Amino acid sequence: MPSVTLPSPAKLNLFLHITGRRDNGYHDLQTLFQLLDFGDSLTFTANKSGEIRLSPQISGVLAEDNLIVRAARLLQQTTRCTKGCDIVLDKVLPMGAGLGGGSSNAATVLVGLNSLWECGLSLHELAEIGCQLGADVPVFVHGSSAFAEGIGELLTPMQLPEQWYLVITPECQVSTGEIFSHPQLTRNSPPIKIRALSEEQYRNDCQSVVKELYPAVKQALEWLQEYSNPLMTGTGASVFSCFENQTEAQQALDRVPKHWNAFIARGANNSSLHRQLGKLFTGAWPSG
Repeated sequence: MPSVTLPSPAKLNLFLHITGRRDNGYHDLQTLFQLLDFGDSLTFTANKSGEIRLSPQISGVLAEDNLIVRAARLLQQTTRCTKGCDIVLDKVLPMGAGLGGGSSNAATVLVGLNSLWECGLSLHELAEIGCQLGADVPVFVHGSSAFAEGIGELLTPMQLPEQWYLVITPECQVSTGEIFSHPQLTRNSPPIKIRALSEEQYRNDCQSVVKELYPAVKQALEWLQEYSNPLMTGTGASVFSCFENQTEAQQALDRVPKHWNAFIARGANNSSLHRQLGKLFTGAWPSG
């Protein structure tokens, strides 16, 4: 069967405010998701065996625990689809970086296989499936930069300035569980209204804790201060600064110390995944 390659874009949290903690341990938050025109890609080859086969295997992650495999199997179970798929992952985004790589991979699987297998689910239905895999999956399924509330699943699409970003990932992986369970984490930020959004309010409530626990993140933030007020995305380890144009971003990238993973990318209000799907499956996937 023919193969289809689809993008799996990264995201940035332009801010992350934690407004409360639920009895079940989850945190209420407000954040602004900025999608990027940069990320992983997945190649899908449908098969009739019903098997889901992923390559290459990610070191230290069992196949049944991988979000890619879990997303495909969950879509099979939900739709009672008997088809399978061979999936090849081209991994570009660093793991444990706060860039949404695993969640984006899962979303690309749900949206891509929904079209390839002709399941006929709407984006809303796919996002509900995605919620079972992770709170960040729905924003990638819907494919729009968005203001998010709840645990990150209540989304309001936003049209943001499509600026350029320099993203640096120091040599460490931050444990999300460690940060959200830390006693010094700010959990009482006052909620803000969309209409009152201002860049002066942008901060990441996880940043001070991560800087204390991971000196490499603190060092990267201090290096970026020459260009702007840098922020961490998610629970890290990636940090970023924004630029008006590609030339300025590239000049900063050229100066990044070689021991850091770094890239530049343009913000995108509409996901590259959806743009590519629109070209490949025009009229074949519901958008509701």
